[in-house]
Amino acid sequence: MSHPVPGLPVGRSLVYLVVAGIAWGTAGAAASLLFLISDLGPLALSFWRCVGGLVLLAGALALRPRRPRTVPEPRRRRLLRILGTGIGLTVFQSAYFAAVGSTGLAVGTVVTLGAGPVLIAVGARLTMGERLGRGGLVAVVGAITGLAVLVLGGEPAEVRPAGLLLALLSAAGYAAITLLTRWLGRDGAAGDSLSTSAWAFGIGAVGLLPMAAAEGLVPHTAETGHVLWLLVYVAAVPTALAYALYFAGAAAVRSATVSVIMLLEPVSAAVIAVTVLGERLTSATVLGTLLLLAAVAGLAVAETRGAAAARRRAAVVA
Repeated sequence: MSHPVPGLPVGRSLVYLVVAGIAWGTAGAAASLLFLISDLGPLALSFWRCVGGLVLLAGALALRPRRPRTVPEPRRRRLLRILGTGIGLTVFQSAYFAAVGSTGLAVGTVVTLGAGPVLIAVGARLTMGERLGRGGLVAVVGAITGLAVLVLGGEPAEVRPAGLLLALLSAAGYAAITLLTRWLGRDGAAGDSLSTSAWAFGIGAVGLLPMAAAEGLVPHTAETGHVLWLLVYVAAVPTALAYALYFAGAAAVRSATVSVIMLLEPVSAAVIAVTVLGERLTSATVLGTLLLLAAVAGLAVAETRGAAAARRRAAVVA
């Protein structure tokens, strides 16, 4: 989900990705605080995040310099990209916030972001015939082991099965977006990711509105100012800003490197959970977290080696 940014230095791209990863890690913390000081639910929060992201991204599109004309994307293909991204993004965000509310920020974020790349690897193998390889297979086994340790070894107060299932559902939404983007981009063509994201947030807002209204769109709280500030923060920093930086940075950096840098998100979320929200991490939670993060790093290493081998084969043929 990236578009080319001509002339953007790799060093600046890495900085963009680091900032985006840390910013995304704060979204769950803001959600946890909102759940503590108001009766706002995960669906309502996802709705307001989509609305805020849509408004800010629409403003960014309006202010963006006019781009050179390119061959327009076929209407059916563009519709599939927008609808698929919108539905996947809605599931990803809503289930993630629900997981954070159920099982805590640290576990919810680690399971979502740890399981996502593994589901992507397996899904790519099943839908597009991409080989896992030995390293990819070891990473998948490591991720499953990490999840098993979290489920079986954690105390019920810290690790709730319902929260883990919601986190896995969120990871599935994230994986579906990535797989759809990869499948549509197999011929080298790519849509405008900023425009696609704005449309996706719009679809998410429309789809979530009935359920969010039933849950309660307007939060009841004695701390209205804090709630409004947190809602604005969620829409601006881990949504509009982070997505914009991610798109710009990912365009100039290898996907394997992006995968490793994005580990900053669950790490920063875990640090915030312990230091700010007072969540307690058991030894099983720490072990399961390390296994999941190692699995994602293993997938990135496997991808890097595969790309290097492909380049060597191409050089020999040439």
